[in-house]
Amino acid sequence: MNPNDLQALWLSVRLATLSTLVLMVIGPLCAICIEKTKTPFRPLLEATVALPLVLPPTVLGFYLLVLLSPDNPLGGFLASINGESLTFNFSGLLFASVIYSLPFVVQPMQSAFAAIDKRYMDIAATMGMKPLERFFRILLPMTKPALISAALLAFVHTLGEFGVVLMIGGNIPGETRVVSIALFDHVETLDFESAHRLSLILLCFSLSVLTMVYGWLKPKHVIPA
Repeated sequence: MNPNDLQALWLSVRLATLSTLVLMVIGPLCAICIEKTKTPFRPLLEATVALPLVLPPTVLGFYLLVLLSPDNPLGGFLASINGESLTFNFSGLLFASVIYSLPFVVQPMQSAFAAIDKRYMDIAATMGMKPLERFFRILLPMTKPALISAALLAFVHTLGEFGVVLMIGGNIPGETRVVSIALFDHVETLDFESAHRLSLILLCFSLSVLTMVYGWLKPKHVIPA
């Protein structure tokens, strides 16, 4: 494997790791908010979170590119906070990856929260626990298997993303050229041997993680009634 491929692989691992860490903070909070909401807009909220699952990545990437442009009010605001535009750099990739992989955390966590017997929360409330304390001391420990599964799925999904990365980050070596882009470059130049090596790494890693999720963690993902 040449140095450029190693660099792309390392960038992908760094992006997936940071995205997963961010998702582990905001994903469970989004899930509990959706689960608790009783407004008529809940289906719209759930559909918005799940949209990256069905939307072509290039479409999502295009609209994120427009949204994060410095000419857009939101993009300009985020650029003022970040110190630079969120397009065609690692910060933009991280922002887009969190959006892209959000349903892989929110949906498992929402299902896990829904399966918890509400009597646990009622008893904790009568004992004087505040909502935030109940969230961290009861909900999260009881949904630990789902939390681990969600983290693994989000990591693998981010590791192999292509369309969103290409639209937001382009193909800048050392900055936005992740392993899926490197793989595409090898295919374009007919370097199938290098493409095969990168594909095999992603295939084996993804299969290993999914085997863990479906074979090891899933049987434990049962919340006692």
